[in-house]
Amino acid sequence: MNTKNKENLITPIIGTSKSIQRIKEHIDRIADTELNVLITGKSGVGKEVVAQNLYYKSERKHKPFIKVNCAALPEGLLESELFGFERGAFTGAERKKRGKFDLAHQGAIFLDEIGDMPLALQAKLLRVLQSGEFTPLGSEKEVRSDAWVIAATNQDLEKKVKERLFREDLYYRLSTIKIYIPPLHNRPEDIPPLVDYFIKRHASQFNGKKIAKPTPDAMKKLMAYSWPGNVRELQSILQSSMVIGNWEEVVDDLCMNDTPDVNSTTDRKGIDNALSVEALLDHIKEYSPTNESFSLKKIRKETMNIIEKKVISHVLYQTEWNRTKASKILKISYKALLYKISDLDIKSPSSNC
Repeated sequence: MNTKNKENLITPIIGTSKSIQRIKEHIDRIADTELNVLITGKSGVGKEVVAQNLYYKSERKHKPFIKVNCAALPEGLLESELFGFERGAFTGAERKKRGKFDLAHQGAIFLDEIGDMPLALQAKLLRVLQSGEFTPLGSEKEVRSDAWVIAATNQDLEKKVKERLFREDLYYRLSTIKIYIPPLHNRPEDIPPLVDYFIKRHASQFNGKKIAKPTPDAMKKLMAYSWPGNVRELQSILQSSMVIGNWEEVVDDLCMNDTPDVNSTTDRKGIDNALSVEALLDHIKEYSPTNESFSLKKIRKETMNIIEKKVISHVLYQTEWNRTKASKILKISYKALLYKISDLDIKSPSSNC
């Protein structure tokens, strides 16, 4: 496959938020520096997408881009995967195998989940970064590799360094340039363009059938959702919605389980009152099983709205309506909190409405 065809398969970095625009600017500036890059962020934010875009912006795009998941293999296999081995180096080594660093010569190697690399292997990786040389298992001959190293992790490597679970010297070698990708719930303005992109991307699966976009109400809910699985979860939800053909149903089911994770410093008594079972039962007494409007799904949705409204109202009261503090306690973005306040019609004590 030639370079142009490969580039067409690369996922672009989608988003209009300031953080995404900054990442794009960083990529443009550092792609040809060939300095080691460490990409950090929670699972599903798109670390590999950023790595691929770095590579295809560089002069090395005509050479190999080799990916290694450091968490997928045990230490022994990971070492042989990275550095290769000679025939007879160990039981089952019936032929010589080139390592990923050798294959990535003059190209780039993407070390995903670098935080899971065992300490013993970290020392060998450090030597490669310092000298560009390594020795395959069972060999006495050193191999030289000019590979641009791009690493990624969802872990706090600085914390692991303090706990002596990650080598400090390796950390500084890997993080010459650092790129942080914020979680999706911190940048809800990126959701509409991501939705448009994934709908177009997966439309070919539907044999030319026109795929409806989310309704304004569904989009509002998508932007207020916490997205624990980040962009990866969004893509999965969109595919489900496209298959089922009912955005409202899928989005409602998604948001039903999106309960706030209230900080332990919050007044427990107030939260318990907010979740009073008696209060919820009083609310649903108006429904009758013989009434056409009686629906467990509808009751569940309204119940969740009551819970969210009471929890958010309580936290806002405790913080004297300081939305920044409240969003941190609730562990949602500031913008997501504003959407919730509007959607659930939460009024401040000073409101005259």
